This record gives sequence, C-alpha cells and structure tokens, in this order.
Amino acid sequence: MLVISLLGLVLVLIVGVVIFVNLSPQMGMPPKGADLIRMQQSPNYGETSFVNLVQTTTGDIWEALTKMPEMYRSKGNEPTQPLPSKFSLLNASQQIDSTYITWFGHSSFLIEMQGKRILIDPMFGAVASPIPLGSKRFTYEQPIPVEELTDIDVVLISHDHYDHLDYPTIRKIKDKVSLFITPLGVGSHLKRWGVPADHIVELDWWQAHLLEDLNFTATPARHFSGRGLTDKDATQWAGWTLQSEQYNLYFSGDSGYGTHFKTIGEQLGPFDFAMIECGQYNQAWSEIHMMPEESVQAAKDVQARIAMPIHWGAFRLAPHGWTDSMDRFEQKAITEKLPYIVPSIGERFSLNKTHHHKKWWQ
Repeated sequence: MLVISLLGLVLVLIVGVVIFVNLSPQMGMPPKGADLIRMQQSPNYGETSFVNLVQTTTGDIWEALTKMPEMYRSKGNEPTQPLPSKFSLLNASQQIDSTYITWFGHSSFLIEMQGKRILIDPMFGAVASPIPLGSKRFTYEQPIPVEELTDIDVVLISHDHYDHLDYPTIRKIKDKVSLFITPLGVGSHLKRWGVPADHIVELDWWQAHLLEDLNFTATPARHFSGRGLTDKDATQWAGWTLQSEQYNLYFSGDSGYGTHFKTIGEQLGPFDFAMIECGQYNQAWSEIHMMPEESVQAAKDVQARIAMPIHWGAFRLAPHGWTDSMDRFEQKAITEKLPYIVPSIGERFSLNKTHHHKKWWQ
C-alpha cells in the first residue's frame, strides 16, 4: 500500500507539472506550424533546434543543483540593504536631444536615441521564474515606476529566459509598445501573450531592421534558450547593435566568451558604448556565461569606446557574491586600460558627458 501510495503521489505530481507547463501562460509558446517552418530555414538551425557557432555545453545541471544550498547559505550573495536607485525622467515628455541611457539592473535598459524610446530586455518582475519560488529581485530604495514607461517605440529581446523575457512585464507594457524586435521564434511567446503579429519583427543573426534612421542588427551570442521542460533551444538567442548617425551601441545579451565578439567588432564596430554581460557565472556553465575577465576582453574585442558591465545588480542566480563581478571586472578593466562606466540603478545619463565612478555598490 505504501508503494502504491508513493507511485500515486508521483503520478499526480507528474500530471500537475504537465498541466502547468501546457496551460500556464507564463511558460510561453514555442514556434509551431508556419513559424516553425520559417525557423528551420535558418542556417543557425540544426536538425531539431537552434545551435551555437561553436560546440557549447550548457553545463552540468546536477552540479549546478548541488551548488544551490551554497548559493543561499553563503554570505555576501545579496545586498544587506536596499540598493541606491533614483528613477527619474522616464516618461515620454522629456526632450530627447542626445542619447540617454537608463539601467534598471540586470540586463534591462531604456535607451533614448534618435527621438526613439527603446526598451531592452524589460524584466521588471519580482522573481526570475515562472513560479514565486525563484530568485527574488533585490530591494531597491525606489521601486521601478513601470507606469511611466509609455510611448515605447521598440522593445528589443535577447532571448526567452525568465530573467530577460518576463510575462508580467510584457502584459503591463505591450499596449504601450509600437514594435517588438526579437531573435527568431521569440515572437511566438509574445503572440500567446496578446501582442499582435504585425507588431513583431523576428531577425536571424546578422539580419537588420531599419526604423527610420535607426538600424537594429541581431548579432551572434553563445548561449541557449527555453522556458519549459521540452523547448530547449526552440527559439534563438542574440545580441543587438543600435546604430544611428551619431552613435553606435552594442548589447551583448547573455553569452559565453567566443570569437564572435571579435567578428562583431570587425563587421559592425567600433562601438561608442557596449553593454557587456558580467554576472551569474560559474565554472559549471562557463561556456554560456562569461567570467568578468572575459567580459573585459569581449568589450575590447568588439572595439568598445566605453563598456558597461551588466547582468548583475538585480537577482542572485549564481553562487558568487553579488559584488564579485564588479570587483573582478574593475580590476581587469584597469589593467587593460578599458574605459568603463557603472551608473546607479535608475540614473539617466548621456553619452555626451564625462562619467565618474562612484562605486555605489560598496
């Protein structure tokens, strides 16, 4: 009877998981039908899914799981007090007379450029997970005022992981957005969440979309995708360039280190400003996330005039101290003479001005 009861419990759990994965909207929807056929025409699509330019492993899941207790037990893995934040000037009434950048923590940005308002990977939710049990956002002195983010011309998405594509955020902002630009396949999630198909542009690596005098180009990244149990690499992952007559910007998305950075620099650089992944790393998944020293090298490879380390300052997704990435990035950047900037969360800054390092995270 005990064995039968345990088997029944396991069966109920399995059925529950299957129902949740298939019916919960936050899981999204992988490409199907004509969308899938279109994806399969990509030179970056393998036999059954998207592939990286070089052989890449996503890491040992069991080793990662064994480090979870260490991650939650270790001191210094998250801030002990609210992080400084000073969100201001986010609404569309502000005059855009230059290129302004606002960082929301992790990999989320508002770029004001060529009279356009562009959100990159807008993840404003409380948890980077489909359920409330995941890693919760660090506490900020001032919460992100999502209601001020109106009249958005473009939302750029790098890939479909929960810390970059957030269902609650998309639901809040989708009716205030004119156009979503994503890697191949990611539009399927958006369509399930109520975004009209004619408001979505999907691009393969090296493809570009011109919006008046602002050019968006999808660039290779070394990573993976997936939101459920069976959709690994069903959609593409990418970095982005934003090019105008005045400035050329680069956003790495999530990526392990590779020769693609040098290629991007040679074909689309140099860049006036580069947002480079630097955080949530571990040796167990070193091929899909960079160590801070590699982040510095990637910034040099893409020929960045100024670099900014991103993918930190919001969530605890790896077993390293929450300031460890900045400490290591700074040390290497100084050694390599790489100019960099680390603005406060919510600070609206212009690329026209000189920036000072305040080390607010200390």
